[in-house]
Amino acid sequence: MNQDDKLNPDDRDFVTALASGLEVLQAFDQNTPRMTLSEVAAKTGMNRAKARRFLLTLHALDYLKKQHRHFDLTPKVLQLGHAFLSVNRYGTMIQPYLEDITRQINESTSLGILDGDEVVYIARSAAEHRLMAIQLSVGTRLPAAYTSMGRVLLAQLSTTELNARLAQIRLQAHTEHSLVTQDQLHRAIEEVRMQGFAIVDQELDSGLRSVAVPVFDQQGFLLGAINISTNAARVDMKTLRERFLPLLQEKADLIRMAVS
Repeated sequence: MNQDDKLNPDDRDFVTALASGLEVLQAFDQNTPRMTLSEVAAKTGMNRAKARRFLLTLHALDYLKKQHRHFDLTPKVLQLGHAFLSVNRYGTMIQPYLEDITRQINESTSLGILDGDEVVYIARSAAEHRLMAIQLSVGTRLPAAYTSMGRVLLAQLSTTELNARLAQIRLQAHTEHSLVTQDQLHRAIEEVRMQGFAIVDQELDSGLRSVAVPVFDQQGFLLGAINISTNAARVDMKTLRERFLPLLQEKADLIRMAVS
């Protein structure tokens, strides 16, 4: 088997118990930070006996705490993400560039990477303005199809990989501006490929407008995407294109020269 090939769940080397344990951990999120056994079973599709075993095992390993009938994540789960961030030190190197953007224009900016059909925030400089109902921070996941960073990162994939990835993306109308068909999304990503940046205007959340560009190192390795996100009522499209986009491109160039 090629080392880049992924196992199928029915392969004899696939450890189903490990996959199920991780699924239980991932069931805890911002919408469901605390759950009972029944709620975990329902969210993961496991029967109660199986969910109970995994919850108690994770509790024994200190990844979960138990209070009466409810389970919560413990800070120990941060060790899993910390290992990734420690290996990928470029997030720390890029942080000052993000903070400099925020100082210049008083808007939030972030670095994200692609994970499946989601963008994961791995560095962020937040302005005073609250942009979304949810609190954006390192570790936040948002749908790639409806974010400027997501579209920039999808545009970096080969045509074959992009088609396979898009076939798995479930599109939905988050706002009246959202793209809702595969053809629309394909055209949007092709446009990003040609122009080298993405602008997404109020497709994920009403009032949320953002622009993103890809970030590479000196060898041309894709590090992720950086964006500036703002409120549509405060920043018009002209400002986004003529002031914010050049600033992002300038920082992307500086990052490329700094990261070897």
